[in-house]
Amino acid sequence: MTKPDFIIIGAMKCATSTLHSQLATQAGIFMSEPKEPNFFSDDSQYAKGLAWYESLFAHAQAGELCGESSTHYTKLPDYPHCVARLSAYAPQVKLIYVMRHPIDRLVSHYIHQWSQNVMACDINQAVDQYQELTAYSRYAMQLQPYIDCFGKQNILPVFFEAIKAQPQQQLEKIAEFIGYTQPVVWQKDLAAQNVSNERIRRFPGYQWLVESPFMTQLRRHLIPQALRDRVKKQLTLQERPELDAAHVQQLTALFNEDLQQLGDWLDVDLNCANFAQFALSCNGSWK
Repeated sequence: MTKPDFIIIGAMKCATSTLHSQLATQAGIFMSEPKEPNFFSDDSQYAKGLAWYESLFAHAQAGELCGESSTHYTKLPDYPHCVARLSAYAPQVKLIYVMRHPIDRLVSHYIHQWSQNVMACDINQAVDQYQELTAYSRYAMQLQPYIDCFGKQNILPVFFEAIKAQPQQQLEKIAEFIGYTQPVVWQKDLAAQNVSNERIRRFPGYQWLVESPFMTQLRRHLIPQALRDRVKKQLTLQERPELDAAHVQQLTALFNEDLQQLGDWLDVDLNCANFAQFALSCNGSWK
């Protein structure tokens, strides 16, 4: 029976896919495939049973550290049973939580959902209509049940902005936290994973027409590049969505309230205005 030694629990659109891939390249670390089993969060996945979950790590070699990365684990209130299930199964597991400026994360989240054809409306209307956009950026709210169950000592706060600016340093910090004693190397030639703004918007038949190797070859041989580019442009988000002033003000007030709690835990006065600056200097220690 092999259990994960650590789990990246989120947040969505904060480079968790890239971090998962980088960790998977390190000798002595085994990362799950699929990257996001979402076992403890999704009822349909949890119904598969612990034997199925543990089979994800069955090919790990003796002595390897095992990990997985499921952003559904910090998607309250949508998955209310996750923390209880996980703490009952692995009360000492190490947890990594990656955060990003909450408004930037929200915009990236919207782009992702737009590309998946889940949100078809303007971003400002989407903020009013879909609570997940704001809920998943309320980091203190998402962390509180984990702190209650696992304690701060088992949770590492990491920041997207720091990963982008100091990837090697952040990888070393994560390695130390999970108890990995070998040298780690950030692979610069490893492409960024899960980049939403490069996606074509989903439509009926997308998987067959766009992702099928057969159709890919057929398009390249039969359809001129200029025509393919015009079609792709029509299906791709051309400009980063912009929040209007009223929504920026509303979101800033909402997130500042949440960031005040997060800042108390990190012993800093944290808000939207200084978030990016603090992210670059945070050493990952709690108050």
